[in-house]
Amino acid sequence: MKQTIAIQGIQGSNHHKVAQAYFGNEVQLDECLSFDALIASLLQEKSEYAIMAIENTIAGSIIPNYALIDANNIHINGEFYLNIQHQLMALPNQTIQDINEVCSHPMALLQCKEFFKQYPHIKLVEDVDTAAVAQRIQEQKRTGIAAIATKMAAELFELEILSGEIQTIKTNMTRFVILQKQQPKNGIDQIDKASLRFELDHKRGSLATVLNVMSDCKLNLTKIQSLPIIETPWKYAFFVDVTFENYEDYTKAISVLEIMTTSLKILGTYKNRRNA
Repeated sequence: MKQTIAIQGIQGSNHHKVAQAYFGNEVQLDECLSFDALIASLLQEKSEYAIMAIENTIAGSIIPNYALIDANNIHINGEFYLNIQHQLMALPNQTIQDINEVCSHPMALLQCKEFFKQYPHIKLVEDVDTAAVAQRIQEQKRTGIAAIATKMAAELFELEILSGEIQTIKTNMTRFVILQKQQPKNGIDQIDKASLRFELDHKRGSLATVLNVMSDCKLNLTKIQSLPIIETPWKYAFFVDVTFENYEDYTKAISVLEIMTTSLKILGTYKNRRNA
């Protein structure tokens, strides 16, 4: 029986590419047009796993997604890094000069904004998904409108690529996390990375002390992100990713952090794919 994987967007999207790369081509997709819908798919058990973009080398962290994972007690089971290549595409027999509007996901538009400075006649319009725009152009036979999407989307929806790799920085990587509702059962030999959330007393040097503990326990801090705690003005929760060579070093750090923090949550322990 095929596994059902929730993705943000539709077939041909970057989330679809990650689903195929991580789980194989024979997967059932639950296509979600928002990250809220993606989380709901997991919670309602419409899907076994979900794929969620969490940060990009150009646009930075997708901060609302950290809050979604935390608020819904979703678990991170793994990660995947995808080299993002944005293609400008439209119905055949058109040039860029024929295009007066480009629709795409806000993150895609942000990652390509330098390209469009040379085409001031083009209006940029935010949409829910890259591939969904490509599909709509094909179905409605919309001329004068282009999409920013993947080569896979151009092939699926029979669009012509007007300009390839239009992202501002050519080494454009997005990190995706693999999510599930249940606690993952990754074995110790499969774990060398962890995602944590913690809160601290509002005291001078409290964060520096925690970071020193991580360093002393031989944890390598690869990511830190703060989010305001809505119920408590001017207080923040910290989301961190750490890697480690020895699982015992990680468990030692956790035992200390449980004492030093006012709240500690392990969002997930999994295999570091950055160096895979």
